[in-house]
Amino acid sequence: MALTGKQRRALRAMGHHLEPVVQVGHAGITPGVVAALEQALWDHELVKVRVGSEAPDRKAVAAELAQATGAELAQVLGRTLLLYKPNPDEPRIEI
Repeated sequence: MALTGKQRRALRAMGHHLEPVVQVGHAGITPGVVAALEQALWDHELVKVRVGSEAPDRKAVAAELAQATGAELAQVLGRTLLLYKPNPDEPRIEI
């Protein structure tokens, strides 16, 4: 599922007011972080992730989190990531 430019723009607009619900710290991506992100994506479909300054490279973290959860990366803005994964049973976000 690759997102088009218009879809990414729509997701960025929807995600603008969201607060980060998952944080990646100095330990990097751990199984706990991946599990928390998967649960957040299941609950919300669109999730902001905060990458701490002590964490590894933010773009590498973004790619690894997207790959580990099967989500699409909608945006990397500073140390904040916006990930999208539609709920397979009941999609709530129409893009």
